[in-house]
Amino acid sequence: MPSTRRDFLAGSLAAGLGAAASAKAAEDTVKPSAQVGELAFSRGIPVRYETDVFVAGGGPAGVAAALAAARQGASVFLAERNTCLGGMGTAGMLPLFMPFGDGVNFLAAGVGSDIHKRLKQAGGTGPGSDVTIRSEVLKRVYDEMLLEARVQFLFHTGLVAVEADAGKVSAVILAGKTGLFAARAKVYLDCTGDGDLAAWAGAPFDKGDKDGLMMAGTLCSLWADVDWDAVHKGGRKSDESRLVEAIGDKVLSLDDRHLPGMFRVGRRVGGGNIGHTFGLDSTDERSITKALLHARRSLVEYERYYKQYLKGFEQMELVATASQLGCRESRRIRGDYCLNLDDFKARATFPDEIGRYSYSVDIHAGKSGLDSYKRYAEDFRNLRYRKGESYGIPYRCLVPRKLTNVLVAGRCISSDRYIQSSIRVMPGCFITGQAIGVAAAICAAQGCDTRGVAVGELQRRLQAMGAYLPNSSPAPTEPARVPKG
Repeated sequence: MPSTRRDFLAGSLAAGLGAAASAKAAEDTVKPSAQVGELAFSRGIPVRYETDVFVAGGGPAGVAAALAAARQGASVFLAERNTCLGGMGTAGMLPLFMPFGDGVNFLAAGVGSDIHKRLKQAGGTGPGSDVTIRSEVLKRVYDEMLLEARVQFLFHTGLVAVEADAGKVSAVILAGKTGLFAARAKVYLDCTGDGDLAAWAGAPFDKGDKDGLMMAGTLCSLWADVDWDAVHKGGRKSDESRLVEAIGDKVLSLDDRHLPGMFRVGRRVGGGNIGHTFGLDSTDERSITKALLHARRSLVEYERYYKQYLKGFEQMELVATASQLGCRESRRIRGDYCLNLDDFKARATFPDEIGRYSYSVDIHAGKSGLDSYKRYAEDFRNLRYRKGESYGIPYRCLVPRKLTNVLVAGRCISSDRYIQSSIRVMPGCFITGQAIGVAAAICAAQGCDTRGVAVGELQRRLQAMGAYLPNSSPAPTEPARVPKG
């Protein structure tokens, strides 16, 4: 017998009550426990690596940094806590890159363009798009590129501590299946996304808005049996088109008006950037645990939404959720310069520019509700560029204060929240990662600290690698050192 709207709403209510019970259990599971004592922990551990450059994290920034440093002749060791390189594009199952260019110029040029070209040649972009991602192909591309560059790297290897004195890191402590071990390097590159290495070494940082609230995260997912012809028939509407109706019907338990959506990554396969985990702090394992529990539950609701409210998704089936939670915001390490909204509005240029980028301000809401969504939508609509426009990225925002042999790249660079929401995406990570890889190779070869890098030499080497630096014409003579911010 066909179901009625009353049956449908009754089922939605039952599902909502079940979700509420599960949420309460999850809350109990991850409650902070009281400290029950203190343990003095001291032991000798082996130093297994002595290298020019150590890279913490093998996401897009880490891959770019390692490749750039190795291509400059430096010895490189990279530690990655996941089972693969690539971060959000692989372990995180994010189904697409954001723009590589400004509509005219390819901004993430050099290592970024090499990666993009290799991925396309390997059939790793989705049908009809250059920016969607088939994550299994991207994993192999990253593997091959680091192996070809003779970068040493390990999976299932996490950074757990940093040894530093007077602003100089002397070693990092890592944990693998064989236990604890140390690595020493001349220069340390923080590509963790959270700024763990720099923060633990003593660099100051900021997190979130004035109240400490950060952007919501998302657990990405993979879906089978999507009828993409039906989805696009007559022009595809936004995946958000019927959200308000679904929220009113109690199909979705949170009033979350923002749905980035589902993207085609195969013949009948979709990559989902679906749902938000509000209140996330990616520097706290309890918060991450709570967010993952919520995210996996919420996909049951979103599956119902897609099947019953949108065309072409009626037979869709969840195949997998990502092993890595998507965290959009975390620490912003304070550097010698803080890239900011005024720079974005001015399309700023800098004497120590190491790249340019152009993605819109994209600050996802930190909590549910219409007011938060409206603030996000207003910024995303108004703070964007026309074709050919971009902002410069100075080397100084990659140099943490109080540290002399550490550089940062990716979403944790020195910026305000507006710029952070733009530069955090993968092409932006390629740009900043490439820059610190080259800078680290210079430091290692010349025995200088991170502020002793000659700007002109850094820019010349980046240009030789293919980097987009239209405002840089370094003189062949010895250039000025990095300007102080």
